[in-house]
Amino acid sequence: MDSGISREEHEEFRKRIDETNKRQDKRISELEDSVKEITALTTAIERLAVSMENMAKEQSRQGKRLEVLESRDGEMWRKVVGYAVTAILGIVIGFAFTRLGM
Repeated sequence: MDSGISREEHEEFRKRIDETNKRQDKRISELEDSVKEITALTTAIERLAVSMENMAKEQSRQGKRLEVLESRDGEMWRKVVGYAVTAILGIVIGFAFTRLGM
């Protein structure tokens, strides 16, 4: 009758199982570290995306304010030119009327 496996076979099997468990534990540990790194990277990317979105909104607001400021200078210049043209025309018309004797 076969009485099972010998003690030596049992020890050899146990050693292989222990080695396999150690390898698997190491692989699991490395995977856990990778997952932590990926999670940290994902969080950093999310923060970066929010920051970029805020910067885009701020840039849009600044663009609108700059447009208003630039148009103010243009309006002022047009008013000054309009007043200068009106004054010159007034002088020319006044000169012409004085020459005509009016």
